[in-house]
Amino acid sequence: QVQLVESGGGLVQAGESLRLSCAASGSIFRFDTMGWYRQAPGKERELVAGITRGGSTNYADSVKGRFTISRDNAKNTVYLQMNSLKPEDTAVYYCNAQGWGSSYWGQGTQVTVSS
Repeated sequence: QVQLVESGGGLVQAGESLRLSCAASGSIFRFDTMGWYRQAPGKERELVAGITRGGSTNYADSVKGRFTISRDNAKNTVYLQMNSLKPEDTAVYYCNAQGWGSSYWGQGTQVTVSS
């Protein structure tokens, strides 16, 4: 059974940075794609950033130039570096992994950005 555990969320002021971590229960190299999604109160879940097995990345327009997704295969962990945070970034952030024709989700970590 795949387990994904997010951490690193918290409360920060606008302009500050956070780095989220997603620790997997096994090697992340086996996944076709891993990514970060977020869901703000009263809004639908949206894709923030994704990374493929080959290292290709993609980002939501709202975070391009501010967020960076990366992975450390040795640590079975994917990261989301979040710089220049804005109040609009406030949401629960979820880690996602795709493989074997299925999607797997973590429990989420709260990010709150105050102005």
